[in-house]
Amino acid sequence: MKVIIQIPCYNEEATLPRTVHDLPRELPGVDEVEILVVDDGSCDRTREVAEALGVDHIVRLKRNQGLAYAFMAGLEAALEAGADIVVNTDADNQYRGEDIERLIRPLLEGEADIAVGDRDVSTVEHFSPVKRLLQRWGSWVVEKAAGITIPDATSGFRAFTREAAMRLTVLSDYTYTLETLIQAGARRMAVSYVPIRTNPQVRESRLMRNIPHFLTISAITILRFYAMYRPLRLFLSLGGGMIAGGFLIGIRFLYYFVTGPGTGRVQSLILAAILIIVGFQVCLIGLMADLVRLNRKMLEEALYRTRRVELNIDRERPFE
Repeated sequence: MKVIIQIPCYNEEATLPRTVHDLPRELPGVDEVEILVVDDGSCDRTREVAEALGVDHIVRLKRNQGLAYAFMAGLEAALEAGADIVVNTDADNQYRGEDIERLIRPLLEGEADIAVGDRDVSTVEHFSPVKRLLQRWGSWVVEKAAGITIPDATSGFRAFTREAAMRLTVLSDYTYTLETLIQAGARRMAVSYVPIRTNPQVRESRLMRNIPHFLTISAITILRFYAMYRPLRLFLSLGGGMIAGGFLIGIRFLYYFVTGPGTGRVQSLILAAILIIVGFQVCLIGLMADLVRLNRKMLEEALYRTRRVELNIDRERPFE
């Protein structure tokens, strides 16, 4: 049983030593623990610091690709290195290394495919009241989109079984946290949330420039991937609402046409016709999008099987 702890980094020479020193080198029920650093095109000495710290693996990206790309690069490298469980943590030492034992326990016991550290954002001291509110609201929205219980959607402290890691495909350029949860819900993976503690903040978040930027990017990400994985539900709801609205306006027109002088209110009739026509078109778009979803599902299965062949995975290995 091998656990690989991956750390995506971008200009983290100052915080990386503290993060690495805090990570465990032995875990109960685990034979090997290795550390993998993903240097996302850093401009400082992140790579040299990682080498000096003696980490087991270093993935070097030639230029900055963003957190989501670095996360997937680390995941692929960990799988190639033979990881049975991949743990992801942040380079700013936000999460405590001693909590990794607790984080991977549901995976070792076969209760979950993915485990996510729950920070209990309402109690995190360095979160402002507005950020706490947004975190809770965002988690609720992602929970509805994914169809699974999600108390902390943006936590980057996560553990994946080998099987779950091979089935993940992150397409976002911004972050992996929201998309992977929506994927997990769509693919009916077992997701477990584990209470964790956090360390004092050492720097501001690089993903959240300001609250409007965070809200905009998060909303676009949730809507995009909800439409990708549940298009029929989304488009039929929109189209059905427009058709229902058109029929109601049409009934109103007929009522006044019959009980009134029989003239006027043509605008209502035109609006009703537009809503019904556009509503049917939106429903048709939903059907087409669902066909695309089924095609993408087959491509994802083909990609998964290709990964198994490339990594020479034996189905008798743990978690599979």
